Amino acid sequence: MGANWRVRLSVLAGASALAVSVVTAAPALAEESPGGLQEVQMPADVEILDGVTPEPGTAAPAAAGAPRAAAASAACLGTTAAYGARGCFQHSGDIVWARDTEKDGMSAAIGVYTDYGRPAAVCINKLGADTWATCNKDYSENGKVRLRVMRYDGGNGKFYQPETWSGWIPVDGQY
Repeated sequence: MGANWRVRLSVLAGASALAVSVVTAAPALAEESPGGLQEVQMPADVEILDGVTPEPGTAAPAAAGAPRAAAASAACLGTTAAYGARGCFQHSGDIVWARDTEKDGMSAAIGVYTDYGRPAAVCINKLGADTWATCNKDYSENGKVRLRVMRYDGGNGKFYQPETWSGWIPVDGQY
């Protein structure tokens, strides 16, 4: 009878541990605000770039994330989204795209980090909700970039989560 009790206790302990791990390990959905924005610390040498309206006739990435551009060279890579923001990198021209997806008084901010030591830059879309903005930078064709999508409050100059990171994107577009 003592052995049967130990088995029951082990099963109960295992089930409890599994339940706790599921609750604590479940990630928040990238498109939903977790109920409160938390400030994000940025590197001291980060370059802040105001995004501009894309040139007339420029095909913007589709809202769902798939590129709408006709030419493969204009494809937007590394599409990444978080609550209120969506971003991607167009290797042809080294253009960062930033879309503000929420009417909440904040802006979309797309941080760009390199694998070769260049200081980080952040492209901010201050054009309003449901708009795309672009920032044009020149990156080393031998390098890779990584996007950090988050929110920006122009009133206090601070960045906020939720945030999401892309994987490393080759600047030349060749995976």
